[in-house]
Amino acid sequence: MNDLTRRGFIFTGATIGAYGLLIGVQRACRFALADDKPAKAATAPVQIVKFADDGTRLRVESAAKVTKSDAEWRRSLSSDEFDVTRKADTERAFSGAYYNNHEPGLYRCVCCGNALFSSETKFDSGTGWPSFWAPVARENVVTKIDLSFGMRRDEVTCVLCEAHLGHVFDDGPKPTGLRYCMNSLALRFIPRAKS
Repeated sequence: MNDLTRRGFIFTGATIGAYGLLIGVQRACRFALADDKPAKAATAPVQIVKFADDGTRLRVESAAKVTKSDAEWRRSLSSDEFDVTRKADTERAFSGAYYNNHEPGLYRCVCCGNALFSSETKFDSGTGWPSFWAPVARENVVTKIDLSFGMRRDEVTCVLCEAHLGHVFDDGPKPTGLRYCMNSLALRFIPRAKS
């Protein structure tokens, strides 16, 4: 029995180590050629809902997708913003600027300025990332299946520039039951002007 326990411990440790190595290699490979990726070809326009900085809904409009090469994105973003938004990295929990922000305002995409979330749907999830129970407009975000790291999650991206924002989970509060778990590095907060 003792020998069996020792083998299980060694096997479990080796499995965890191999998984960590796999994640590290995957991440290194993903970032290695970052500047070599050209801009995507122009695609069909998308429908977005425009918002004023005070959160007022303005209109639905057709907009051309924002497309840049990785080198162009690197010039307009910090290194950490680039890693999160263009390479789907994740900031550490409780490290972002907005996880504990309780001010009223609007959250825009750090890459293109598209309106994404409102403070009115923000809640404290206890996860260490800014969490919202709904986007400011369904048209402004896209959800797609993410199978990275050996698990299935629903990735959330900006519809206008395809920036990685975070993931959405089904453990949020009413009325939607959703938790949009976003990276602060993918967002730019516009505080509501005090009247």
